[in-house]
Amino acid sequence: MNDTAQLISKVLVLEGDSACHDRIKAFCEDNHLLPLKAYADNVMSVLKSNVDLGAIFLSERFNDQSDGGILLGRSIHAARPELPIFLRRNEGTPIDLSDLPEPDRDCFSAGYTAARMHELQPSIDRCIFSLVYPHALVRGIEELTLVALRNQFIDIEVDVQPPQVVRDRIIFGELFSLMPLESDWGRGYLMLQTEEQALMDFVRQGKTLLPADYDSFRDVNNVLADITNLVWGTFKNRFVVNDTGSGHLTQVPIIVNHQHRYISFGSDDPQLCFRYTLRDPDPANPVRVVLDQRFVFNLRWLPDNFRENEAAIDALVHSGGLELF
Repeated sequence: MNDTAQLISKVLVLEGDSACHDRIKAFCEDNHLLPLKAYADNVMSVLKSNVDLGAIFLSERFNDQSDGGILLGRSIHAARPELPIFLRRNEGTPIDLSDLPEPDRDCFSAGYTAARMHELQPSIDRCIFSLVYPHALVRGIEELTLVALRNQFIDIEVDVQPPQVVRDRIIFGELFSLMPLESDWGRGYLMLQTEEQALMDFVRQGKTLLPADYDSFRDVNNVLADITNLVWGTFKNRFVVNDTGSGHLTQVPIIVNHQHRYISFGSDDPQLCFRYTLRDPDPANPVRVVLDQRFVFNLRWLPDNFRENEAAIDALVHSGGLELF
């Protein structure tokens, strides 16, 4: 097995007891989780936003009600069943959730107490970090994507968030592209998402390779298509040694529900997510283009078979794109 990348995952913490905050924060830091806090009156609006969550930590006694977390958990599970919910139990109640009625028990992935949070570790690994990704793959995706973005945009700077694992299925922005990925170590999709208006503003400001007077939605579509093709082509050259082909392989439907901004690849597995923010070096220009990039290995994932294409690496060395250190 190749060296694996250490990824992070954002988790939403819904906790009413301030005495538990430090323990939960320390647990998250030890387990590569980035905790985010929300209040009772805006929980559902946060869940409809583009936060890229991996899970939710919820106190059973939430919003000053002994069963407030149970009630909220029902609503969250109904709206976002793909998100694991870890329930901090009231004093004297079993962490295995055996005292809850079965419909409520099905809303939660695990129970825990603040004093014994270490017992939650197996559930974190099972629900969030169930897939491991080779370090060379994660590093390489970021490198090749940055090259593609700098080739397609003019006089911009790119900020990159740390790669993360996400469980949510919320669509980001109005534009997204999909390209199939086929290899002997993984089958799935590359997905890029962005907001139309910001990308159109970049076109009008002369930040893309298009003429500034190209401002129809079809022109903006072409920008995203070109980025997708560049990333996909470089990914294939660098990482796909044996293309399995797709003619005789099993496929699953991809479901898109525009009203709920939801997309499903037919798998409950977490997704590998990168987020890039493109901006003008001039601080007077407020326009930002955010690109949400996801790799979904919903059809096959065999990381032990992963390896970089040595021929592609050699070609980069010979061309001067890489130097031996």
